[in-house]
Amino acid sequence: MILISGYDGGTGASPLTSIKHAGMPWEVGLAETQQTLLLNGLRSRVRLQADGQLKTGRDVVIAMLLGAEEFGFATTALVVCGCVMMRKCHKNTCPVGVATQDPELRKLFSGKPEHVENFMMFIAEEVRENLAELGFRTIDEAVGRSDLLEVNDAIDFWKAQGLDLSAVFYCPEAGGDERRCTESQSHELDDTVDAKLMKRVKAALDSGEKLAIEMPLRNVHRTVGTMISSEVARRYGMDGLPDETLTLNFTGAAGQSFAAFCSKGMKLVLEGEANDYVAKGLSGAKVIVKPSAKAKFDPAENIIAGN
Repeated sequence: MILISGYDGGTGASPLTSIKHAGMPWEVGLAETQQTLLLNGLRSRVRLQADGQLKTGRDVVIAMLLGAEEFGFATTALVVCGCVMMRKCHKNTCPVGVATQDPELRKLFSGKPEHVENFMMFIAEEVRENLAELGFRTIDEAVGRSDLLEVNDAIDFWKAQGLDLSAVFYCPEAGGDERRCTESQSHELDDTVDAKLMKRVKAALDSGEKLAIEMPLRNVHRTVGTMISSEVARRYGMDGLPDETLTLNFTGAAGQSFAAFCSKGMKLVLEGEANDYVAKGLSGAKVIVKPSAKAKFDPAENIIAGN
């Protein structure tokens, strides 16, 4: 799934410069993504989602015609729950109790699940009405039909004068089923390092006995340890295993997210270097990254892990 997130959305805690001057409309990004995927024969293999101040059924249908088949709502759903957009989300002083941990302010929260449910029902009803006007019975029929969009000539606004939106409305030739996601992909998870290690650690997970494994890594090996951690969490919950039940010793260069989300009872040692996001979301494991014993550089003056 590819998410196209427009500049209009986002948190009220953003700096004003970001809110006013960063990003682009989701319409532009969505149209370009849809066209690029179609021209390369890849559209049927991925889902496209759009968000960024979708507020009405009409917004949803426009996103649909530009290529999206999934739609995200955030600000509008918060407003339905009582948000008044004070943009104080980061100050713990939200006056309507939405974005605060202050117990007195939280008492002011008036939102109910039924409010969001009703809102989404109204959105869905408007989407149905718009699709009917266009002659479509289903969303699938409408996805990617950007050829049905046009500029409203009745809008006489100086900023719109001379705008050429033909590049946004462009619709590459494709069969109906090729304009949306219709086929699944094989992500080759059985070939990952964790999938291979899982067979070797299964007995230790069953019995809780200590186990140490050594193997090399390359930078194409991402999220090493995460699948094993999920199995630990699934079996033992937040308590995990006793310390250093599973010791995984690696040499080489780890890809992104080495030891991400790893649980208590795991110890991952990497001799070499690692890409970004080492130990993100760490959940009790021990993670050690150290230079290769053969390295000739001064470790104090060199970086061996990314962001």
